[in-house]
Amino acid sequence: MSAPDREYLLEGVSINALPKVSLHDHLDGGLRPQTIIELADELGLEIPATDAAQLQTWFESRAEAGSLVEYLKTFDVTVGVMQTAGALARVAREFVEDLHADGVVYGEIRWAPEQHLSRGLTLDQAVEAVQSGIDQAVAQIEAAGGYIRIGQLLSSMRQNPGRAIEIAQLAVRHRDSGVVGFDTAGPESGFPASTMRAAFDYLAAEWFPVTVHAGEADGLESIRSALLDGRALRLGHGVRLAEDLLIERQDDENTYVSLGLLSQWVKDREIALETSPTSNLQTGAVERWGTTMADHPFDLLYQLGFRVTVNTDNRLMSGTSLTRELSLLSDAFAYRLDDLETFQLNAAAAAFLPIEEREELVDRIAVGFDAV
Repeated sequence: MSAPDREYLLEGVSINALPKVSLHDHLDGGLRPQTIIELADELGLEIPATDAAQLQTWFESRAEAGSLVEYLKTFDVTVGVMQTAGALARVAREFVEDLHADGVVYGEIRWAPEQHLSRGLTLDQAVEAVQSGIDQAVAQIEAAGGYIRIGQLLSSMRQNPGRAIEIAQLAVRHRDSGVVGFDTAGPESGFPASTMRAAFDYLAAEWFPVTVHAGEADGLESIRSALLDGRALRLGHGVRLAEDLLIERQDDENTYVSLGLLSQWVKDREIALETSPTSNLQTGAVERWGTTMADHPFDLLYQLGFRVTVNTDNRLMSGTSLTRELSLLSDAFAYRLDDLETFQLNAAAAAFLPIEEREELVDRIAVGFDAV
Protein backbone atom coordinates (compact mmCIF):
# COMPACT_ATOMS: atom_id res chain seq x y z
CA MET A 1 0.00 0.00 0.00
CA SER A 2 1.50 3.35 -1.04
CA ALA A 3 1.89 6.30 1.29
CA PRO A 4 -1.07 8.31 -0.11
CA ASP A 5 -3.43 5.30 0.15
CA ARG A 6 -2.53 4.03 3.59
CA GLU A 7 -4.28 5.23 6.71
CA TYR A 8 -2.04 6.39 9.56
CA LEU A 9 -3.39 6.54 13.10
CA LEU A 10 -2.29 8.48 16.18
CA GLU A 11 -4.14 8.23 19.49
CA GLY A 12 -6.86 6.38 17.59
CA VAL A 13 -7.33 9.30 15.17
CA SER A 14 -6.70 9.21 11.43
CA ILE A 15 -3.84 11.59 10.62
CA ASN A 16 -5.03 11.50 7.02
CA ALA A 17 -8.22 13.35 7.93
CA LEU A 18 -6.56 16.12 9.95
CA PRO A 19 -6.35 19.57 8.30
CA LYS A 20 -2.82 20.26 7.10
CA VAL A 21 -0.68 23.01 5.58
CA SER A 22 1.96 22.23 2.96
CA LEU A 23 4.60 24.91 2.35
CA HIS A 24 7.42 23.01 0.61
CA ASP A 25 6.17 20.77 -2.18
CA HIS A 26 7.68 20.72 -5.69
CA LEU A 27 5.32 20.41 -8.65
CA ASP A 28 7.85 18.39 -10.64
CA GLY A 29 8.36 16.13 -7.64
CA GLY A 30 4.72 15.16 -7.21
CA LEU A 31 3.57 13.58 -10.47
CA ARG A 32 1.57 10.38 -10.56
CA PRO A 33 3.64 7.61 -12.20
CA GLN A 34 0.81 6.71 -14.59
CA THR A 35 0.60 10.35 -15.69
CA ILE A 36 4.33 10.36 -16.49
CA ILE A 37 3.85 7.24 -18.63
CA GLU A 38 0.94 8.74 -20.54
CA LEU A 39 2.57 12.14 -21.08
CA ALA A 40 5.84 10.53 -22.17
CA ASP A 41 3.93 8.45 -24.71
CA GLU A 42 2.25 11.59 -26.09
CA LEU A 43 5.60 13.36 -26.44
CA GLY A 44 7.53 10.34 -27.70
CA LEU A 45 9.94 10.34 -24.76
CA GLU A 46 11.75 7.32 -23.37
CA ILE A 47 11.37 6.76 -19.63
CA PRO A 48 12.94 4.18 -17.27
CA ALA A 49 9.77 2.05 -17.01
CA THR A 50 6.33 1.88 -18.59
CA ASP A 51 4.62 0.21 -15.65
CA ALA A 52 3.43 2.61 -12.94
CA ALA A 53 4.58 0.48 -10.01
CA GLN A 54 7.99 -0.13 -11.56
CA LEU A 55 8.39 3.56 -12.34
CA GLN A 56 7.53 4.48 -8.76
CA THR A 57 10.17 2.02 -7.56
CA TRP A 58 12.74 3.54 -9.95
CA PHE A 59 12.18 7.03 -8.53
CA GLU A 60 12.34 5.87 -4.93
CA SER A 61 15.53 3.87 -5.51
CA ARG A 62 17.29 6.87 -7.06
CA ALA A 63 16.19 9.08 -4.17
CA GLU A 64 18.13 6.91 -1.72
CA ALA A 65 21.51 7.93 -3.20
CA GLY A 66 22.37 10.07 -0.16
CA SER A 67 23.25 13.13 -2.25
CA LEU A 68 21.19 16.12 -3.33
CA VAL A 69 22.93 16.15 -6.71
CA GLU A 70 21.99 12.52 -7.38
CA TYR A 71 18.51 13.09 -5.99
CA LEU A 72 17.96 15.95 -8.45
CA LYS A 73 18.80 13.81 -11.49
CA THR A 74 15.38 12.12 -11.28
CA PHE A 75 13.80 15.43 -12.25
CA ASP A 76 15.09 15.05 -15.80
CA VAL A 77 12.22 12.59 -16.28
CA THR A 78 9.45 14.59 -14.65
CA VAL A 79 10.45 17.95 -16.11
CA GLY A 80 10.79 16.27 -19.50
CA VAL A 81 7.08 15.45 -19.67
CA MET A 82 5.98 18.88 -18.40
CA GLN A 83 6.72 20.94 -21.50
CA THR A 84 3.27 21.75 -22.90
CA ALA A 85 0.38 23.78 -21.55
CA GLY A 86 -1.83 20.71 -21.43
CA ALA A 87 0.74 18.68 -19.52
CA LEU A 88 1.37 21.46 -17.00
CA ALA A 89 -2.34 21.95 -16.43
CA ARG A 90 -2.92 18.22 -15.96
CA VAL A 91 -0.01 17.79 -13.56
CA ALA A 92 -1.12 20.82 -11.53
CA ARG A 93 -4.73 19.63 -11.38
CA GLU A 94 -3.76 16.15 -10.21
CA PHE A 95 -1.24 17.62 -7.77
CA VAL A 96 -3.99 19.62 -6.05
CA GLU A 97 -6.34 16.65 -6.06
CA ASP A 98 -3.70 14.57 -4.32
CA LEU A 99 -3.07 17.29 -1.73
CA HIS A 100 -6.79 17.44 -0.98
CA ALA A 101 -6.93 13.65 -0.63
CA ASP A 102 -4.14 13.98 1.95
CA GLY A 103 -6.11 16.45 4.06
CA VAL A 104 -4.26 19.60 2.95
CA VAL A 105 -6.38 22.75 3.29
CA TYR A 106 -3.68 25.19 2.20
CA GLY A 107 -0.75 24.40 -0.04
CA GLU A 108 2.00 26.32 -1.77
CA ILE A 109 3.27 24.66 -4.95
CA ARG A 110 6.80 25.56 -6.03
CA TRP A 111 8.22 25.06 -9.49
CA ALA A 112 10.68 26.67 -11.91
CA PRO A 113 8.98 28.03 -15.07
CA GLU A 114 12.35 28.43 -16.81
CA GLN A 115 12.61 24.63 -17.01
CA HIS A 116 9.41 24.22 -19.02
CA LEU A 117 10.08 26.15 -22.22
CA SER A 118 11.62 23.52 -24.53
CA ARG A 119 8.47 23.06 -26.63
CA GLY A 120 7.66 26.70 -27.23
CA LEU A 121 5.89 27.95 -24.13
CA THR A 122 6.71 31.41 -22.82
CA LEU A 123 7.25 31.98 -19.11
CA ASP A 124 3.86 33.63 -18.77
CA GLN A 125 2.10 30.87 -20.68
CA ALA A 126 3.68 28.27 -18.40
CA VAL A 127 2.50 30.06 -15.27
CA GLU A 128 -0.98 30.47 -16.72
CA ALA A 129 -1.14 26.77 -17.61
CA VAL A 130 -0.27 25.72 -14.08
CA GLN A 131 -2.80 28.15 -12.67
CA SER A 132 -5.50 26.80 -14.96
CA GLY A 133 -4.91 23.31 -13.58
CA ILE A 134 -4.98 24.61 -10.02
CA ASP A 135 -8.20 26.51 -10.62
CA GLN A 136 -9.86 23.49 -12.20
CA ALA A 137 -8.97 21.24 -9.27
CA VAL A 138 -10.07 23.77 -6.65
CA ALA A 139 -13.40 24.28 -8.44
CA GLN A 140 -14.02 20.53 -8.61
CA ILE A 141 -13.16 20.07 -4.94
CA GLU A 142 -15.44 22.91 -3.90
CA ALA A 143 -18.26 21.61 -6.10
CA ALA A 144 -18.01 18.30 -4.23
CA GLY A 145 -18.27 20.08 -0.88
CA GLY A 146 -14.55 20.11 -0.06
CA TYR A 147 -12.10 22.91 0.62
CA ILE A 148 -8.55 23.70 -0.41
CA ARG A 149 -6.61 26.84 -1.20
CA ILE A 150 -3.44 26.89 -3.31
CA GLY A 151 -0.73 29.43 -4.13
CA GLN A 152 2.16 29.20 -6.58
CA LEU A 153 5.79 29.81 -5.61
CA LEU A 154 7.95 30.55 -8.63
CA SER A 155 11.46 29.17 -8.30
CA SER A 156 14.57 30.57 -9.95
CA MET A 157 17.28 27.97 -10.57
CA ARG A 158 20.43 28.76 -8.62
CA GLN A 159 22.75 27.55 -11.38
CA ASN A 160 21.27 30.22 -13.68
CA PRO A 161 21.62 33.34 -11.52
CA GLY A 162 21.49 35.64 -14.53
CA ARG A 163 17.87 34.69 -15.07
CA ALA A 164 16.75 35.38 -11.49
CA ILE A 165 15.59 38.94 -12.12
CA GLU A 166 13.41 37.71 -15.00
CA ILE A 167 11.75 35.10 -12.78
CA ALA A 168 11.33 37.65 -10.00
CA GLN A 169 9.56 40.00 -12.40
CA LEU A 170 7.44 37.10 -13.64
CA ALA A 171 6.35 36.33 -10.08
CA VAL A 172 5.40 39.94 -9.36
CA ARG A 173 3.57 40.13 -12.67
CA HIS A 174 1.33 37.25 -11.58
CA ARG A 175 0.92 38.25 -7.94
CA ASP A 176 -2.80 38.93 -8.47
CA SER A 177 -3.39 35.72 -10.39
CA GLY A 178 -2.18 32.94 -8.14
CA VAL A 179 1.53 33.52 -7.44
CA VAL A 180 2.16 34.17 -3.76
CA GLY A 181 5.95 34.07 -3.44
CA PHE A 182 9.43 33.59 -4.90
CA ASP A 183 11.83 30.71 -4.27
CA THR A 184 15.25 29.47 -5.31
CA ALA A 185 15.89 25.84 -6.23
CA GLY A 186 18.61 23.60 -7.63
CA PRO A 187 22.13 22.91 -6.35
CA GLU A 188 22.72 24.90 -3.19
CA SER A 189 26.45 24.44 -2.62
CA GLY A 190 28.44 26.96 -4.64
CA PHE A 191 25.39 29.05 -5.50
CA PRO A 192 24.63 31.29 -2.50
CA ALA A 193 21.71 33.69 -2.53
CA SER A 194 24.20 36.53 -3.03
CA THR A 195 24.53 35.53 -6.70
CA MET A 196 20.89 36.59 -7.13
CA ARG A 197 21.13 39.77 -5.10
CA ALA A 198 19.67 42.01 -7.83
CA ALA A 199 16.53 39.87 -7.99
CA PHE A 200 16.12 39.92 -4.22
CA ASP A 201 16.57 43.70 -4.17
CA TYR A 202 13.80 43.99 -6.75
CA LEU A 203 11.48 41.69 -4.80
CA ALA A 204 12.08 43.62 -1.59
CA ALA A 205 11.23 46.88 -3.36
CA GLU A 206 8.00 45.25 -4.58
CA TRP A 207 7.15 43.94 -1.09
CA PHE A 208 7.03 40.41 -2.46
CA PRO A 209 7.65 37.47 -0.08
CA VAL A 210 10.65 35.19 -0.50
CA THR A 211 11.64 31.73 0.68
CA VAL A 212 15.12 30.41 -0.08
CA HIS A 213 16.40 26.83 -0.14
CA ALA A 214 19.18 26.96 2.45
CA GLY A 215 20.64 24.69 5.08
CA GLU A 216 20.05 21.53 3.06
CA ALA A 217 23.08 20.79 0.84
CA ASP A 218 25.11 23.62 2.37
CA GLY A 219 25.58 24.95 5.87
CA LEU A 220 25.47 28.11 7.91
CA GLU A 221 27.00 30.42 5.31
CA SER A 222 24.23 29.50 2.90
CA ILE A 223 21.64 30.30 5.55
CA ARG A 224 23.32 33.62 6.30
CA SER A 225 23.22 34.55 2.62
CA ALA A 226 19.56 33.55 2.38
CA LEU A 227 18.72 35.90 5.24
CA LEU A 228 21.06 38.79 4.42
CA ASP A 229 21.05 38.75 0.62
CA GLY A 230 17.69 37.07 0.04
CA ARG A 231 15.76 38.64 2.91
CA ALA A 232 14.13 35.23 3.24
CA LEU A 233 11.00 35.06 5.37
CA ARG A 234 11.31 31.27 5.44
CA LEU A 235 14.15 28.79 4.96
CA GLY A 236 13.66 25.92 2.55
CA HIS A 237 14.61 22.93 4.74
CA GLY A 238 16.93 24.95 7.00
CA VAL A 239 17.81 21.84 9.03
CA ARG A 240 21.54 22.56 9.03
CA LEU A 241 20.80 25.55 11.21
CA ALA A 242 21.29 22.94 13.93
CA GLU A 243 25.03 23.27 13.23
CA ASP A 244 24.77 26.59 15.05
CA LEU A 245 23.59 24.90 18.24
CA LEU A 246 26.09 23.94 20.90
CA ILE A 247 25.09 21.08 23.20
CA GLU A 248 26.77 22.02 26.47
CA ARG A 249 25.75 19.00 28.52
CA GLN A 250 23.11 16.32 28.84
CA ASP A 251 21.60 14.31 31.63
CA ASP A 252 18.90 11.64 31.77
CA GLU A 253 16.09 14.16 31.39
CA ASN A 254 17.47 17.29 29.75
CA THR A 255 19.77 18.58 27.05
CA TYR A 256 21.33 22.00 27.66
CA VAL A 257 21.94 23.94 24.47
CA SER A 258 23.29 27.38 23.63
CA LEU A 259 22.41 29.15 20.39
CA GLY A 260 24.75 31.01 18.09
CA LEU A 261 23.87 34.47 16.85
CA LEU A 262 22.48 33.13 13.57
CA SER A 263 20.19 30.52 15.11
CA GLN A 264 19.10 32.98 17.81
CA TRP A 265 18.11 35.45 15.08
CA VAL A 266 16.08 32.80 13.21
CA LYS A 267 14.33 31.73 16.40
CA ASP A 268 13.61 35.22 17.68
CA ARG A 269 12.21 36.37 14.31
CA GLU A 270 10.13 33.19 14.02
CA ILE A 271 11.56 32.45 10.57
CA ALA A 272 9.93 29.18 9.56
CA LEU A 273 12.01 26.11 8.78
CA GLU A 274 10.44 24.15 5.92
CA THR A 275 11.73 20.75 6.97
CA SER A 276 11.07 17.64 4.88
CA PRO A 277 12.20 14.76 7.10
CA THR A 278 12.32 11.85 4.64
CA SER A 279 13.91 13.97 1.92
CA ASN A 280 16.45 15.36 4.41
CA LEU A 281 17.57 11.80 5.16
CA GLN A 282 17.69 10.82 1.49
CA THR A 283 19.77 13.79 0.36
CA GLY A 284 22.21 13.58 3.25
CA ALA A 285 21.15 16.95 4.66
CA VAL A 286 21.20 15.58 8.22
CA GLU A 287 23.98 13.01 7.89
CA ARG A 288 26.15 14.66 10.56
CA TRP A 289 23.48 13.69 13.09
CA GLY A 290 22.73 10.22 11.77
CA THR A 291 20.82 8.18 9.21
CA THR A 292 17.47 7.43 10.88
CA MET A 293 14.43 9.56 11.57
CA ALA A 294 15.24 9.50 15.29
CA ASP A 295 18.57 11.19 14.46
CA HIS A 296 16.94 14.09 12.61
CA PRO A 297 17.47 17.43 14.44
CA PHE A 298 13.78 18.25 13.95
CA ASP A 299 12.86 17.46 17.54
CA LEU A 300 15.78 19.42 18.97
CA LEU A 301 14.76 22.46 16.93
CA TYR A 302 11.13 21.99 17.97
CA GLN A 303 11.91 21.67 21.66
CA LEU A 304 14.07 24.81 21.49
CA GLY A 305 11.15 26.81 20.15
CA PHE A 306 11.99 27.21 16.47
CA ARG A 307 9.06 27.57 14.07
CA VAL A 308 9.38 24.13 12.53
CA THR A 309 7.03 22.98 9.78
CA VAL A 310 6.63 19.54 8.22
CA ASN A 311 6.64 19.06 4.46
CA THR A 312 7.09 16.44 1.76
CA ASP A 313 9.51 18.15 -0.67
CA ASN A 314 8.94 15.60 -3.45
CA ARG A 315 6.14 13.13 -2.91
CA LEU A 316 7.01 10.98 -5.92
CA MET A 317 10.73 10.62 -5.29
CA SER A 318 10.32 10.05 -1.56
CA GLY A 319 7.23 7.85 -1.90
CA THR A 320 5.57 9.91 0.78
CA SER A 321 2.72 12.17 1.78
CA LEU A 322 2.33 14.85 4.41
CA THR A 323 0.34 12.39 6.50
CA ARG A 324 3.18 9.87 6.31
CA GLU A 325 5.78 12.48 7.28
CA LEU A 326 3.77 13.39 10.36
CA SER A 327 3.38 9.73 11.26
CA LEU A 328 7.11 9.05 10.90
CA LEU A 329 7.95 11.97 13.18
CA SER A 330 5.34 10.84 15.70
CA ASP A 331 6.85 7.36 15.79
CA ALA A 332 10.39 8.71 16.14
CA PHE A 333 9.71 11.30 18.83
CA ALA A 334 6.51 10.12 20.54
CA TYR A 335 4.53 13.14 19.38
CA ARG A 336 0.86 13.48 20.16
CA LEU A 337 -1.98 15.18 18.32
CA ASP A 338 -1.23 18.47 20.07
CA ASP A 339 2.26 18.45 18.55
CA LEU A 340 0.91 17.76 15.07
CA GLU A 341 -1.49 20.67 15.50
CA THR A 342 1.42 22.93 16.48
CA PHE A 343 3.25 22.05 13.29
CA GLN A 344 0.19 22.98 11.22
CA LEU A 345 -0.31 26.22 13.11
CA ASN A 346 3.37 27.05 12.57
CA ALA A 347 2.91 26.53 8.84
CA ALA A 348 -0.29 28.57 8.76
CA ALA A 349 1.45 31.46 10.51
CA ALA A 350 4.27 31.32 7.94
CA ALA A 351 2.04 31.04 4.86
CA PHE A 352 2.43 33.72 2.22
CA LEU A 353 -1.07 35.05 2.81
CA PRO A 354 -2.42 38.34 4.18
CA ILE A 355 -2.65 38.30 7.97
CA GLU A 356 -6.45 38.11 7.99
CA GLU A 357 -6.38 35.03 5.78
CA ARG A 358 -3.69 33.42 7.90
CA GLU A 359 -5.91 33.92 10.92
CA GLU A 360 -8.78 32.24 9.07
CA LEU A 361 -6.46 29.35 8.23
CA VAL A 362 -5.42 29.05 11.88
CA ASP A 363 -9.10 28.90 12.87
CA ARG A 364 -9.80 26.21 10.26
CA ILE A 365 -6.96 24.08 11.59
CA ALA A 366 -8.01 24.55 15.22
CA VAL A 367 -11.61 23.60 14.43
CA GLY A 368 -10.46 20.52 12.52
CA PHE A 369 -8.26 19.29 15.36
CA ASP A 370 -10.88 20.11 17.99
CA ALA A 371 -13.35 17.96 16.09
CA VAL A 372 -11.27 14.87 16.83
